[in-house]
Amino acid sequence: MVSVRELRIAGIRVALGPALTAGLVGTAIAACGSGSASGIGGSGKLSALQADYERTIKTVLPSVVDISTGKSMGSGVVFDTKGDIVTNAHLVGTQKTFQVRVSALSDPLKARLVGEFTPDDLAVIRVTSGSSDLQPVRWANSAKAQDGDIVLAMGSPYGLIDSVTQGIVSATARTVTGPTIPGQPPTVISDAIQTSAAINPGNSGGALAMLSGEVLGIPTLTARNPDLGGTAEGIGFAIPSNTVRDIASQLIATGKVTKSDRASLEITGETHTDSSGSPDGVTVAGIQRGGAAAAAGIVRGDVIVGVAGQQTPSLADLENVLVQYRPGDKVKVEILRHGNPRQLTVTLGTLKS
Repeated sequence: MVSVRELRIAGIRVALGPALTAGLVGTAIAACGSGSASGIGGSGKLSALQADYERTIKTVLPSVVDISTGKSMGSGVVFDTKGDIVTNAHLVGTQKTFQVRVSALSDPLKARLVGEFTPDDLAVIRVTSGSSDLQPVRWANSAKAQDGDIVLAMGSPYGLIDSVTQGIVSATARTVTGPTIPGQPPTVISDAIQTSAAINPGNSGGALAMLSGEVLGIPTLTARNPDLGGTAEGIGFAIPSNTVRDIASQLIATGKVTKSDRASLEITGETHTDSSGSPDGVTVAGIQRGGAAAAAGIVRGDVIVGVAGQQTPSLADLENVLVQYRPGDKVKVEILRHGNPRQLTVTLGTLKS
């Protein structure tokens, strides 16, 4: 059975990929070229595009691994020569140990959790032995991604290790939100890359590669049609490589993220509901000492109902508003204190682990 978590993006639901309770092991490659089914054109020579596809797959696929948590399966990308592998936080969940396979034919390697940062849906695990068998990827500069760039999604959809699908970059700079791991902040991915390459459950945490052989992002989400049911074909999202490198490097160095370039009120909160059970704000449950909210005079028990004129009826809505800002920005925050409205100016802090 495939377990798929859903969320809504601009009227469509998005399924968070990788939870698989069982899967097959195999190899499946879907690529297109201008030659025949064998990849050989009428002249008997490989087309330039076909050759680019094959070279990219041979270059990147050995760096994409299958990850098993014991309860679910997904994908990961080898980050460095020390055995560090970057993947999705929603795949890791609350697990601390994992099994990693480099290919369908390889023996599993044991791995442990290094750290995770759920706001960006990223985590790093490290193999406890066999790091010499792992080949790090080369990362692209995601800031240079353009609509129409050809990309290949590599991972283990439905447990099919070493699978590849193809598409293009459909759009850049998307903001997408996802459900949270219990007890963790909501997932809000800024600057997400939208792609037409098929991303199925199990692809999450894998590689979105360019024909240069560089990895442009980590596939994470697949859209679902809320009216017709099933997946909305050709609408997937990936975490940009620049974000991946930044967050993974911090997790590897300290096990935490201390500078995310993401704005924060530096509070913990929970969605507040009115008498009918409808969400109507975010109750401040905790405040970081000396943090942004504390400095502005926000106290525990206050209900945040808006930021800069944008309503925040839920914790996810609050995170979606804050992702528009950067640390150091000043914003007006509307609160209810004992039912009485107030407005405070907050200098935003940095979102951390």
